[in-house]
Amino acid sequence: MRCAIPTDQGYVSLHFGRCEKYVLIDIENGKVTTSRVIDNPGHSPGFIPRFLHDQGVNCILCGGIGKQAIQLLEEYGIDVITGVEGSIEEVIQKLLAGTLKGGASFCHHE
Repeated sequence: MRCAIPTDQGYVSLHFGRCEKYVLIDIENGKVTTSRVIDNPGHSPGFIPRFLHDQGVNCILCGGIGKQAIQLLEEYGIDVITGVEGSIEEVIQKLLAGTLKGGASFCHHE
C-alpha cells in the first residue's frame, strides 16, 4: 500500500491541494518499506488526483480536502481519510499501530 500525506513543515497540511509537499510511504507487512518526499506539482483542479494516481498512491491521509477532490481520488481507486492531524511521524506511527482516527475535513469549500 502506498499512502500520500500532504505536509507543511513536517505536519499534516490542513489543505490537501495547497500543501508544500507530499510524503509518500510504502507499507508492507505492517512496516514502512520506503518513504520519500515530493513537491506539490501545483494546485489545479483535477491534476493532483491524477498525479498521485500515477505515483501509485492507494490512500490519502489528510487534514482537509474538498468534495470534488475526494470524488476524483475515489474515481482513481484512492481511499481518502480526512481530519488527520499531527506530525508526519506521529501519523505514520498511528497508522502502523492501527490507532489512526480520521474525522471531518478541516477544509470547508466547494
